[in-house]
Amino acid sequence: MASLSAAIRAALLSGEPHAKVMAARRVARDWRLGRLAWRFDDPMPDRPAWPAMLELLPPNRMPKRGRGGSHRNLVALWHSMAHIEFVAIDLALDMAGRFGEQMGEVFVADFLSVAADEAMHFALLDRKLRTMGTAYGALPVHGGLWEAAHATRHDVAARLAVVPMVLEARGLDVTPATLERVRSTGDETGAKILERILDDEIRHVAIGTRHFHEACSTRDQAPREIWRDMVNTHFRGALKPPFNDSARRAAGLSRSWYAPVA
Repeated sequence: MASLSAAIRAALLSGEPHAKVMAARRVARDWRLGRLAWRFDDPMPDRPAWPAMLELLPPNRMPKRGRGGSHRNLVALWHSMAHIEFVAIDLALDMAGRFGEQMGEVFVADFLSVAADEAMHFALLDRKLRTMGTAYGALPVHGGLWEAAHATRHDVAARLAVVPMVLEARGLDVTPATLERVRSTGDETGAKILERILDDEIRHVAIGTRHFHEACSTRDQAPREIWRDMVNTHFRGALKPPFNDSARRAAGLSRSWYAPVA
C-alpha cells in the first residue's frame, strides 16, 4: 500500500494545473477510503511544482489591478483569485504532509479535505477564465503565499498562525466587496462562485484555528499570546481593516484576537 507522504509529495510535485487538481482530489479520496498507509517516509519538497509558463514576479513588482469593470480589469481580478486558490492547494497538502505525523489523523483528514476544496475552487476559477477567452498563466503572479509557508516550515503553530489565521482570514475580509463588484456587472455565475468560496473559507479558517489551539496545548502561554507572537515574528505584512468580523467570528477568531495587532 502506498504511503500517505508519498501520495502527498506526488501531488505537490504535479505542476500542470489540471494534474494538480486531480492529484489533490485523489489523495483526499484515497485517504478517506483507507487506501493509503499511515507512513511519513517521504519528505515534503521545499517548493511545490507550478506550471512552467507562469511568470513569477516579486510582490512589489506586480502590475496594479484596475478597479473598473473593463474586461481587462475583470480578467486580472479572476486571474489573481485563481492563483490564490492554486497555491492554496499546495498550502493544504503541505500542511498535511509536513505536520501530519506530529498532529494526528484528524489533522490530516481536515487539511486533505481543505486541499480538495481548494482544488475545486481553482477548477471553477480556471473555467471562469476560459469563458472570458483566457486561462490561468496568462498574467504574472507572485509567490508571496508560498514564501510565508516556507518561512514557517519548522513549526506547525507558526504555520497555522500565519496561513489559515492571517492569510486565509484576509480572504474573508476582501471577498464580500469583490462579490458585490462582480454582481454589479450582472455576473451572477461569478457571484455564485465567490459565495461558494467564501462559505468554504470560513470552514478552512475554523479548521486552522481549532488545530492552532491544539498545537498550543503544550506551550506555557495562552493561545492568543502565542498567536500574536507568531504573527509579529513570521508575518511580514500588516493586518489592516476593514475586517469581516462576522465571518471571522464564525471561524473562531473574535476581534479580541486580531484588533491588538491590526
